[in-house]
Amino acid sequence: MSEFWRYRELILKLAQVDLKNRYQNTALGFLWSLLSPLMLALVLFFVFRYLYKQEPNFAAYLLVGLMSWRFFAISTTSSIYSIVGKSSLVTKVYIPREILVLSSALANLISSLLEFVIIIPILYIVSGSLPFTIFLFPLVFMIYFWFAYGISLCLAALYVYFRDINQIWEVLVNILFFLSPIIYPMVSITDKITPFYLLNPLTEFIIMFRDVMIYGRLPSAYSLAITTGFTVAIYLVGRFIFNRLQRRFAEEM
Repeated sequence: MSEFWRYRELILKLAQVDLKNRYQNTALGFLWSLLSPLMLALVLFFVFRYLYKQEPNFAAYLLVGLMSWRFFAISTTSSIYSIVGKSSLVTKVYIPREILVLSSALANLISSLLEFVIIIPILYIVSGSLPFTIFLFPLVFMIYFWFAYGISLCLAALYVYFRDINQIWEVLVNILFFLSPIIYPMVSITDKITPFYLLNPLTEFIIMFRDVMIYGRLPSAYSLAITTGFTVAIYLVGRFIFNRLQRRFAEEM
């Protein structure tokens, strides 16, 4: 953490460059990051709304789930290239390589936070009100950020050695989309499947996002303990793998 603070200006500068490059030469710029999930949510809503009438506020349910999954998918996928894509910073100068992954993760954090801020009025329109628990959103999101960052560390390090990782991860992310409660309301999941469904860590995060943003429920102590513990474990494993593999980054470039 001390190295992060020491290189804080460089981290912020790299994150700024990542954000600028993402929307460079596009007519709508940042608006694409909002229009894309909104259009997908609209399509999914009209396709599935008659199948899940038992969910009273399916539009808000779908939108929060989709935006939550979107942050994880984009953050981890884009972080895969954070080392290889900045090879000159790896081979020509000395900086802690981890900050390259962190800057990419921060760029996605900023982008996703702006998206969530923009959808809050939409949630108010479709729900008719906003619960007071929405102020707990930053807490849930920061735990979620470190969870995604831990996975990003592992993916970025592995990609230096195995260039098929991006293709494999793209398939896994698409599988996770259907193994997470994004489209399907939890009430539609049978009791026999639920224990296995909850093994997916994204499930707990998405449930907590919906609790604080839609239903006005405080995250349970169990959910907070599970997600925090899993996040710490993922971050430590990701950092361990990254530190072991970074010794030969320059040689593998």
